[in-house]
Amino acid sequence: MQHLKHCQSLAQTFLIRSKSFKLLKSNVPSVSVWNGCPSHRWQSSGGHGWQEYHNDGVSKLTFALAGLMAGTGAVLAYKLHRGKMMIDDDFRDVADLEWAATSGQLLETETSSLPIYTLEEVAKHCSLDSGVWVTYKGEVFDITEFVALHPGGDKILLAAGGGLEPYWALYAVHQQDHILQILTEYKIGVLNKESYKKQESANPSDPYFAEPTRHPALQINSLKPFNAEPPASILTDSYITPSAVFFKRNHLPVPRVVSETYKLEIEGLPGGAVSLTLSELKSRFPKHTVTATLQCAGNRRSDMNKVKQVKGLNWGIAAIGNATWSGARLRDVLLYYGFGPDVAAKARHVQFEGLDRDVTGTSYGASIPLNKAVSEEGDVLLAYEMNGEELPADHGYPVRVVAPGIVGARNVKWLGRIVVSDEESKSHWQQNDYKGFSPGTDWDTVDFKSAPAIQELPIQSAITHPAEGMSVDCYAGDVTVKGYAWSGGGREVIRVDVSVDGGNTWHVAKLRTSDKEHNPALPPPPGRAWTWKLWEIEIPLPDKAQELQIVCKAVDSSYNVQPDSSAPIWNLRGVLSNAWHRVKVKVSEDHKVN
Repeated sequence: MQHLKHCQSLAQTFLIRSKSFKLLKSNVPSVSVWNGCPSHRWQSSGGHGWQEYHNDGVSKLTFALAGLMAGTGAVLAYKLHRGKMMIDDDFRDVADLEWAATSGQLLETETSSLPIYTLEEVAKHCSLDSGVWVTYKGEVFDITEFVALHPGGDKILLAAGGGLEPYWALYAVHQQDHILQILTEYKIGVLNKESYKKQESANPSDPYFAEPTRHPALQINSLKPFNAEPPASILTDSYITPSAVFFKRNHLPVPRVVSETYKLEIEGLPGGAVSLTLSELKSRFPKHTVTATLQCAGNRRSDMNKVKQVKGLNWGIAAIGNATWSGARLRDVLLYYGFGPDVAAKARHVQFEGLDRDVTGTSYGASIPLNKAVSEEGDVLLAYEMNGEELPADHGYPVRVVAPGIVGARNVKWLGRIVVSDEESKSHWQQNDYKGFSPGTDWDTVDFKSAPAIQELPIQSAITHPAEGMSVDCYAGDVTVKGYAWSGGGREVIRVDVSVDGGNTWHVAKLRTSDKEHNPALPPPPGRAWTWKLWEIEIPLPDKAQELQIVCKAVDSSYNVQPDSSAPIWNLRGVLSNAWHRVKVKVSEDHKVN
């Protein structure tokens, strides 16, 4: 993020100094889409194209800089039009980009006069000293001047002197129209036919080719990496969420792990580094079972997007699930290998690294406070089972962290390494992601070091039935409303209030703590309410109502309550979205209603 401070001046420099600017500037008619309307970028030679573009009614250039966020595959688009900037790591929500091309190909430019290169010539330009050249689909680009602007740092140098395809296969979000447009600015030539054929025949493997099979009901937010949630309508059908439709949140390709050769490394304890096989983990430590709800930090991000665009996957209300987890307690494992008062006096955090890695070999990582990790009441597991079966691949096979009451991002999957440390994880996802900021903080002013990493999540609830836009029969007399509620940190949900008139009048829903209506679960110990509560209520229809604005809000054992709207809690990353959930439904006189 250090490159974002002076994005306007950087954007101007980037534009002026582009090596292929002159090529693109001369008699190259190109159609773009701006606010849904096609418009010409350049209409004549002689340097007047930009002025004519401005005369079409655009007061400023909108320019997009793109790059790989460290380890995330995110690309940043700087939107300078009206002084705004938008960033979206899955690129499904970037809008109003004047430079967005109309197809997935690079802009058509005159190539007959461009130099023709061989792969060997390109390979010589593999450093900042010799220049950084890359190829993509048979074309050659000199990106030397972009390296310093790349938000992902020097990871871009991995492709120096070769093709971008292997790296864009890992971070497939780069293959977007506006990203290709930016690359075009650095075009300096084309490969000769022999080199292009040779490069195509190499056919770099797709790191996502062996992804597990997923349930067809899942609603996909991104394919590579895979992120999806179940339909809200089935989310609360069961108190325990079936593994197949439990939301999937992956940051990188799912690693292929062989249980027989799996080893868990543990560091930071008096005896030195140790390793633990899966069979040793199962046989050496008692098996504990904990039922716990996991929620993505971005759950309900779509509500914040309605206020103003944010960076992140456009999750609905179903990036949350409740499951039964079994495995060894982290506390037991650390004590076995020497954790004691001497370590506790110095250490403050327990770091976790996954076996999922990016092209540089960097693992997904996170950490939790030491007191949570070693507390008898913390219930942190090194889990190897989910809902009574071995962990599915998407949920961390063979071992994952389950830290009840903590944001999903810290529940590291495919666990490969544990470090007891006096420092938080240095991972990008701990230091430069999953943090909350003021609504007034934007991508020009954000300082990630100024905010703590999210650990416990706030009180949350949502309506799963009826869905937005449905109709209810006015002759039915009442409407049935269902949903879920949960709070982080082990705080128990004590009440859910529901309204059908936008919050003018309220009704208290019935809470459910198991699938057995007449045999509810015992109340959890104070501070260890790890599971959600499902709720349901029948509310009489207001007289002569033609539309219902159904609203829910939950209250936890600390009397925390959800805020009434998203605007005051809006943040540029779209996390911690927990405003009152609102659903509008129609009241129909037609008996054939949905």
